[in-house]
Amino acid sequence: MTQPWLRAPELDFARVRDELGLTAEFGPEALAEAGAAADRHADRRTDRRDLELVTIDPPTSLDLDQALRVRRDDDGYLVHYAIADVAALVTPGGALDAETRRRGATIYFPDGNVPLHPRVLSENAGSLLPEVDRAAVLWTVRVAGDGEVLETSVERATVRSRARFDYAQVAADAAADRLHPSITGLPGFGAAREEWGLGRGAVALELPDQEVVRNEDPGRRRAWTLRLAPSTPADRWNAQVSLLVGMCAGTLMRAGGIGFYRTLPAASDEAVGELRAVADRLGVPWPEGASPGRFLAGLDPAAPSTLALMSAGASLMRGAGYRAVFSGDDVPDAELVHAGVGGLYAHVTAPLRRLADRYATEIALALSAGTTPEPWVLDALPGLGKIMSGAGSTASSAARRSVDLAEATVLADQIGARFPATVMRAANERRPAQVFIASPAIIAPCDDAPDAGSECTAEVAVADPEAGTVGFTAV
Repeated sequence: MTQPWLRAPELDFARVRDELGLTAEFGPEALAEAGAAADRHADRRTDRRDLELVTIDPPTSLDLDQALRVRRDDDGYLVHYAIADVAALVTPGGALDAETRRRGATIYFPDGNVPLHPRVLSENAGSLLPEVDRAAVLWTVRVAGDGEVLETSVERATVRSRARFDYAQVAADAAADRLHPSITGLPGFGAAREEWGLGRGAVALELPDQEVVRNEDPGRRRAWTLRLAPSTPADRWNAQVSLLVGMCAGTLMRAGGIGFYRTLPAASDEAVGELRAVADRLGVPWPEGASPGRFLAGLDPAAPSTLALMSAGASLMRGAGYRAVFSGDDVPDAELVHAGVGGLYAHVTAPLRRLADRYATEIALALSAGTTPEPWVLDALPGLGKIMSGAGSTASSAARRSVDLAEATVLADQIGARFPATVMRAANERRPAQVFIASPAIIAPCDDAPDAGSECTAEVAVADPEAGTVGFTAV
């Protein structure tokens, strides 16, 4: 349990935003366009308000990109996935289009976000809020009981979400056998697709996800603290729906010869060898013939060695990027696959928060209709990868610096304090050892740490809020 003295009364995340050159404010022209946004494809939509769709998002989210319906279908599943049709609301070449191309993605901080689109669009007119009609791109996918895709279609539609849930609600409802009728098939579907992915070499890393949260202490004084971000089975099930549709989009693009892919090369022999070596040192058996992904998925989540193995497994995921392909390009499949998900994959499910999805969705719609994507889409593709890579780097920096600031602040007056810790990785010639402390949730370098997977006592040696640095020494 987090102790009261391990909270920071104030944390200034504006400082991090300033360091990264970020502002939530939009220029007047972009704001005016967002406020006046109207559906450019209103006359081309199928009316699918008959579908009882629901959303599953974090409790405080208002930028709701996706609404879903997952039901059993004979011995398989029928998936409907409605995605906010942002391209219908943003005029190509306009001021808002230019501003979103400059931003690339929504950047998240513990005290709010720097949005990709003005909130009047991302949290209102474009958001799939419950009980309002919305412009959407609707994916319909039939999936066999073993997780294999049988049939895919995508179209512009008008939809109406019926209810809004968060992950904890859905997990609790599933455990109590009272899921909303629209998602009764979600647990079985999620399990089937997870197994399908593992059979194709997919890798899922279950590493601690630190979260900086603001709460009320017993004296009603506002305070910040660090904890592990909650994770439920519903998080994984919902993620599998998004992965399914992203892979369907990738497959559609490959067949049509035009695409914008999220890529990850297959893990190198060296990376797999390093993971095997860590497993050998920790005495964790590697089942005969098991892929790295299946080995990691079979680990005991409560074992200290699992944390070290998941940390070592991060080396399997190096080299992620983006790749645009045009008609006539001769590109081997190996250069387009995303090894982490076990196939071709494109970002299409979060257009309110990620720029690439707007363009990739337009490609998918055009190819599905047997036409060529519009010039504004094709013209953007050559530079889109650089925009998205830059936005991804900024998002990672924002998350890391926010956590660094919180770690250093909550420990600033605790030099010499000791905590039980697990060694995530051992030191080598390039970097120090790294330990994980559960409460408060801290991941930090540690001198004199024992081998990876070991448990130790870590003493606070450095905690500098100005520099945002923390360091421990094993005792």
